Amino acid sequence: MRPPERGILAVHASYFTITGLWPLIHYRSFEAITGPKRDDWLVKTLGVFILPIGFAVASAAARDRVTAELRLVVIGSSFALGAASAWYALRGRIRRIYLADAVVESMLVAGLLLARRR
Repeated sequence: MRPPERGILAVHASYFTITGLWPLIHYRSFEAITGPKRDDWLVKTLGVFILPIGFAVASAAARDRVTAELRLVVIGSSFALGAASAWYALRGRIRRIYLADAVVESMLVAGLLLARRR
């Protein structure tokens, strides 16, 4: 694996781990930033789904065992999360702070794709 890719994957893993853990550890601060939610169970469930992706990416990058399948999961997950954040934030269904998530997800995907091309 190329060093830039490894660094991007480490950042990606950290971002997924932090965003997955946050609503599980301190839901009130999560809602204070992202806005009130009707279904806290859904937010927490999504956090639980994001966490193992972050853990798997961190482990694979640390061991230099990043496969095409893992890259697909990372890129697909970021694309899906970022697209949903942008879509619903632009339509006023969720706070505009989610546009920041869409930007971060897009930057992580772009960085990973560019690192692979080098």
